[in-house]
Amino acid sequence: MDGRKNDPKSLAMFLSAMLIFGSVGIFRRQIQLPSAFLALSRGFLGGLSVLAFTRLTGKGTGGKLPPRQMRLLVFSGAAMGVNWILLFEAYNRTTVAIATLCYYMQPTIVMLLSPALFREKLTGGKAACAAAAIAGMILVSGVAGEDGRTGGNPHGILLGLGAAVFYSAVVILNKKTGGTDPYRKTTVQLLSAGAVMIPYVLLTGAGFSADEFSVTAVLLVLVMGFIHTGIAYLLYFGSMDGLRVQSIAILGYVDPVSALLFSALFLKEPLHPVGILGALLVIGSAVLSEIPAKRTKG
Repeated sequence: MDGRKNDPKSLAMFLSAMLIFGSVGIFRRQIQLPSAFLALSRGFLGGLSVLAFTRLTGKGTGGKLPPRQMRLLVFSGAAMGVNWILLFEAYNRTTVAIATLCYYMQPTIVMLLSPALFREKLTGGKAACAAAAIAGMILVSGVAGEDGRTGGNPHGILLGLGAAVFYSAVVILNKKTGGTDPYRKTTVQLLSAGAVMIPYVLLTGAGFSADEFSVTAVLLVLVMGFIHTGIAYLLYFGSMDGLRVQSIAILGYVDPVSALLFSALFLKEPLHPVGILGALLVIGSAVLSEIPAKRTKG
């Protein structure tokens, strides 16, 4: 187990990043623009923010990335862009809370795929955690309501689970690019996420008109790009060296918990009792699955 103590400044940076990520759904609900355009904007604005930081500070510099690593990063960036579109659409079709819980099935998906992809043993404890997460997701998907805003809209649930699948692809591809500087990796991924959206937006028009570009919408898009992406990622990576590995894994779940709290506080979207039980199973099983895995490391 990592014997370091957590640095208070790093802890504050990490928690700030998690809270920023947790508020994405609240802001997305206020932007009446297509998800593809938001993904494009978020990728480019976030990528340029991280790139500017690396140029100013000298971090993330180095020689040219090997072609194989560059290809993997571009593919993972493309998966990230599709993941954003599906998640943004899930926020529109169902509650932020339910979309978030669907999205956080990602650790379970990666856990179940790890034996085949990475030859990692699926222990009895991890299998139990996966089963609990799936049971929790079933409970969450059964939260009924009058419409997609107040209940478990099937389309919103499927979009959220689709986002989890593509986020799993990002995580899996990242495991294959180990050793790459995180700032360089993130810059390539974010810019790729934005670039992959360009043909789609140009060919489809993304379903929006110039009338939708109000001053408020533009400001919120800038906030999502620079703060929810650029600054949040910089805080996240900047905190890594000052935190224990296990602390990073566990505290990462401040993101979905804060998203649930924000949706209840600002959007008045509290989960029903059955949904709360499902949320506890999804998030709790993900947290518990991290603990034994980290304890086995020296």
